[in-house]
Formats: sequence, structure tokens, C-alpha cells
Amino acid sequence: MKNYSHILFSMLVILIMSCKEKPNQKKIETPEVIEKWVSLFNGKDLNDWTVKIKGHPVGDNYKNTFIAKDGCLKVNYDAYDDTFNSKFGHIYYNKVFSNYKLRLQYRFTGKQLSDGESWAAANSGVMIHCEDPKNIGLDQNFPVSIEVQLLGGLGTEERSTGNLCTPGTHVVIDNQIATEHCFKSSSKTYHGDQWVKLEIEVRNDSIIKHIINDNIVFTCTKPQIGGTVDFNEELWKSKEGTPLKKGYISLQSESHPVEFKNIEILEL
Repeated sequence: MKNYSHILFSMLVILIMSCKEKPNQKKIETPEVIEKWVSLFNGKDLNDWTVKIKGHPVGDNYKNTFIAKDGCLKVNYDAYDDTFNSKFGHIYYNKVFSNYKLRLQYRFTGKQLSDGESWAAANSGVMIHCEDPKNIGLDQNFPVSIEVQLLGGLGTEERSTGNLCTPGTHVVIDNQIATEHCFKSSSKTYHGDQWVKLEIEVRNDSIIKHIINDNIVFTCTKPQIGGTVDFNEELWKSKEGTPLKKGYISLQSESHPVEFKNIEILEL
């Protein structure tokens, strides 16, 4: 039998060399995706935000209801006489958004004003896909919008947060139009003045996710105009069923002091 060992050795060397990277060949590296979150609140003033409070013209920050202090955007009733008098208010960021993630932290502080509605105790909200604040009626309570309702625990009973409310709107839940006004999330209860982390993922008129402390607690789809409104009823009725694809973002004042911080957005 002939000795082929030297031939086999040569073939092995050639195979090893062919597997090595060619000197002029560069590796193709996938660039790391860096999320570009943008701050909507600078912690110092209310520049880029517009206030609208029931009974007052747009831009009138009645009794300094909304203030920037200690790095927070605060719903503040220090100048009130302990009565709310249904002065429902909202502060709107001055830009329309459609596809995005919004994140912030919030907490309830102090006591509710004496004549605030019972349901408004430790109650606020982040309104998305809002109508233009310039078009809101003088005595209109809430903008047509999708509300991510924020509730604090009242010390005893369970009270979920990251819920959904629908002023002048409808959504689809479990493949059906949901026409009730509010829907509970699956979140736990957060009592006292602890900070809670909220994130909202909004995909145009497709899907909306509510995320509390990194847990998805509510999901709905197909936001659209529909339901009861307290201003321009005929106009909104004529638009019923129209998909809500975009809108303003606002934070709410409903008679209980609340603070917001680290308000950031990631456009998708």
C-alpha cells in the first residue's frame, strides 16, 4: 500500500488556510441601534407647553395650576381656596405625535381639594391623540382624546392604574368596539406618594399599550372618534368612526395634586 501521508498532510494545510479570513476582507458589523429619547420637559419652566383650564381661555394658567418646580411638572393648588369648582385642566405639549413611545414618572401628593369629585381622589391622566387645545371650548371639561388614566391607591382597597378612559372616543378590545367610558387595567395598586413609572406605546391608529413599571397592563386597538362630548357635539357626531391617527399629548388636573418628571418621547 502506497504511503499517502504526505499528500493528506498537504491537503489539511490547504483546508486550514482556506478557512482563515482573507487579509483584505473586512467583517460587516451590524451597527448598534441607539434609541433617541427626547425630553419634553426641561425641569425648569413650561416652555413648549400650553395650558387650557375649564372656564378660562387657552393659555391662561389659572392660579398657577401647572408649575415647574424641583425638576417636576406639578399640578399645584396652593393658590386655590380649597375648592376646585370643576376647573378641570390640561397642559399640552406643543407638537402633534403619531407613532411613539412616551415615558414618565408620576406620583400623587397632598390632599384633594374639598369639593373635588369622589372619583377624582388621587386621579389624573395622560391624554394622547388629543384635539388641538386652540379648538377646545371655553367650558369644555376634557379634550376629545384617549386617556391613560392614572390612579393612586387610597390606603385600603385595590385600585388599578394605567387604565383607559375615552372622552369622545372609542377603541376596539377583543375585536369589538368598546363603548364604555373607562376600562380597568391589570396593574397592581400603588398607595401613598411613591413614584410610579408609566410608558405608553402608540402606533398611529393601530395599537396602544399601557405599561406600568415595565409591565404591560392594558392593550387596545383602533382608536377612533365616538361617544359623548360636551362641546361641538354635532361636529364630532359627524366624524364618528373616524380613525384617530395622531394628536397632542396632555397631562391632567382633576383636583388632586400630582407631580410628573422625566417626561420623554421616542418617535418610532
